[in-house]
Amino acid sequence: MLIAFHKPYGVLSQFTPDGSQNKTLAEFNFPKGVYPLGRLDADSEGLLLLSDEAGLNTKLLAPEAKHKRTYWAQVERTPTEEALLKLQKGIYINDFKTLPCQVWILHPQPQIPERNPPVRFRKNIETCWIALELVEGKNRQVRKMTASVGYPTLRLLRVKVGAFELGVLKEGEWRDLSDAERKMVFKK
Repeated sequence: MLIAFHKPYGVLSQFTPDGSQNKTLAEFNFPKGVYPLGRLDADSEGLLLLSDEAGLNTKLLAPEAKHKRTYWAQVERTPTEEALLKLQKGIYINDFKTLPCQVWILHPQPQIPERNPPVRFRKNIETCWIALELVEGKNRQVRKMTASVGYPTLRLLRVKVGAFELGVLKEGEWRDLSDAERKMVFKK
């Protein structure tokens, strides 16, 4: 079984509480025996896959598998070409260098419903949505990457795994994937 879930803000990518005020996956009535493939931080949103099949984590998430994941990040200000190029080439985060990735400004800018709670608003600082296509997923990597080039992430959504897109799945909803959709997830 392979499930696509639109993880809302404030939800942990686990079934057990961690002592915080965040909700857990247990509140969304998933079938017994499923577990999340990878994770999204509580303050990130979007496509989270769950399965009851052993070995899928490695198949999807190991950096050597080069399996693509696409994120949309709302950042402060509009990044320069120089900043986008730095992100694409890979940057150092502490003692770790990120792998090369694809990065671009979304044109047109997506119209995404407001988050609850809303992201901080600054009257004099514009925001911009960018896309990042990565083949790795270190802890808070996208946020650290954008901050390191001077464009802090305000909101982060995973919108695609492999060739499978989150699409119209509403926040908090989940569904089983068809065989064709499953193949899209594993497409590189």
